[in-house]
Amino acid sequence: MPRAPKTNTVDAEEQLLVRLAWACEMEGMTQAAAAEKFGLTRLRVNKSLREARARGIVRVAVNSVYAPCAELEWKLCNAFGLKTASVAPIAGEQFDLHTMIGSSLGQYLASYLSQRDVRLFGMSWGNTLNMATRFMQPINRPDLEIISVMGGLSKGSDLNSFEITTRLADLCNAEHSYFTSPIYAGSRESRDILVAQDVFQSTIEKIRRADGIALAAGDMQKSLLIKDGMPPDIDLESIHASGAVGDIMGYFLSANGDLVDHPINERVLGLELPDLDQIENVILAAGGLNKVPIIRALLTRGCVGTLVTDEHTALAVLDQAK
Repeated sequence: MPRAPKTNTVDAEEQLLVRLAWACEMEGMTQAAAAEKFGLTRLRVNKSLREARARGIVRVAVNSVYAPCAELEWKLCNAFGLKTASVAPIAGEQFDLHTMIGSSLGQYLASYLSQRDVRLFGMSWGNTLNMATRFMQPINRPDLEIISVMGGLSKGSDLNSFEITTRLADLCNAEHSYFTSPIYAGSRESRDILVAQDVFQSTIEKIRRADGIALAAGDMQKSLLIKDGMPPDIDLESIHASGAVGDIMGYFLSANGDLVDHPINERVLGLELPDLDQIENVILAAGGLNKVPIIRALLTRGCVGTLVTDEHTALAVLDQAK
């Protein structure tokens, strides 16, 4: 039998992996430059770097309060097929949820609305969307139009769709237009009459052509819609009894993202729920453990392209996905 070598031999493969990892990860060399330096193809360099990570030769540590949030963003995108996600960090006991999520949404909108292929953008209303306009940096998009996508509340408020739409348009130096309608009609019959009007149809068709829209979701306890937007003849207990977990655009949904069987859903004036499936980027901004059921319902439905939320909510949503 051949004798075992008396001295250790060089593992040429691992040595090459280490050399490539050092060159690209430590020295900042591009894969193309590393391929030229070591006489390899770029494909070989790419595969070798992946192998180095798989073996644990290269280990990346991201030291930041935002690191867990970045990981959650990837997990949310993979779990629900999102285009992107933005998770705000929550540290300590003293924080304002609307401020944290609103600031994240404001940063996202400044970047998204700067894209020249976004020409028509729809804006809903609510605390979080209102806060986003307080944190968004101004941009110059005179070729952009902002349109409100929901009917307004009867009570005057800076959370209303008209005020938020106007503020966002001002921040973008953009045009703006309104969907002038209440959220609910008095009955299904009156809704059908209003929806059939040419002026109503033209506005709805315009909203359907939006490149993206920003929406807030409401829970079943303390949402702005529950507080100030419900018709006086609607019994909230009957909506609870229907299995609703929350609302989007005035529509109340079940845990699997379907419309619940309740007359309120037949009185909504605005986009129909399936219209969301056809819009390129539906941005859902919502957070808080009380909103986990409606967020999960919308993500399960598959109509959301971008989720803006907070760290605690993201963890709860992913935990329920197991």
